[in-house]
Amino acid sequence: MTLEKLVVAVDGPSGSGKSSVSKEAARRLGARYLDTGAMYRAVTWHCLDAGTDLHDAGAVAAAVRVADLFISTDPDHEEVRIHGTDVTAAIREPFVSEAVSAVATNLEARAELARRQREIIDAAGRIVAEGRDITTVVAPDAHARILLTASEEARLRRRGLQLGGTQSAADLQRQVVARDAKDATVSSFHEASDGVATVDSSDLDFEQTVQAVLAAVAAQAVSA
Repeated sequence: MTLEKLVVAVDGPSGSGKSSVSKEAARRLGARYLDTGAMYRAVTWHCLDAGTDLHDAGAVAAAVRVADLFISTDPDHEEVRIHGTDVTAAIREPFVSEAVSAVATNLEARAELARRQREIIDAAGRIVAEGRDITTVVAPDAHARILLTASEEARLRRRGLQLGGTQSAADLQRQVVARDAKDATVSSFHEASDGVATVDSSDLDFEQTVQAVLAAVAAQAVSA
C-alpha cells in the first residue's frame, strides 16, 4: 500500500466502530484520518452556542456556511475548533448528540460540509475518511469504499462502553437507533452501494475488524 494518493471511504451506522477502526487503519496505512461526524457535531455545537433555531432550516444552513471550523486529520491527535474555541470534548456531550440530527438532515448544511470534506480529502494525499455518505456522495471515486456495519445489539453495547456506562438504555436507543433512522432520510449507510465492500463486525473483535478493513482496502486499491 505504497500509493502516493490513497483515499479510503468508510461509512456505517452509529456504534459500528467506524471511528476507532478507521483511525487505526489510517495509522497503519500511514494516512491522514477524517472524522466527518465530528464536523457535524462541531457545527451543531456552534448552532447551539449561537442560539440558532434548529427548527429553522435556513438559519441552520446559514450558520454552517459561516462556521470557522478546524479539524485535525492527524490520527494521533484529536482536535476540533470552532471560531478558535476548542470543542474537542464538548461535541461528545449528550446535549450535542441529541441535537446533531437537526443539522445532519439539513440538505444545505450537508452540501456545505461535503464541500469542505472534499477539500480536506483532496489536499491530504493519503487519507481514511469516515461518516455516513462518504462512499456515495463525498468520495464516490475513492480507491477503496467500505461499509462497516454491525448488529443493533452489538452497536448499542459498544456505544454504551464508549460512553462509560453513563447512558440509560433509553438514551442509548435514542442516540443510536433513533438518530440513525433520522439520518437515513438523507443518506444511505445501512446497505452497501454498488462497488462498496461490506465488513460486518458483529462477531469480530477490534483487531479482527481492522484487519478485515485493511484487507478490503488492499483488494480494492490494487484493482482500482
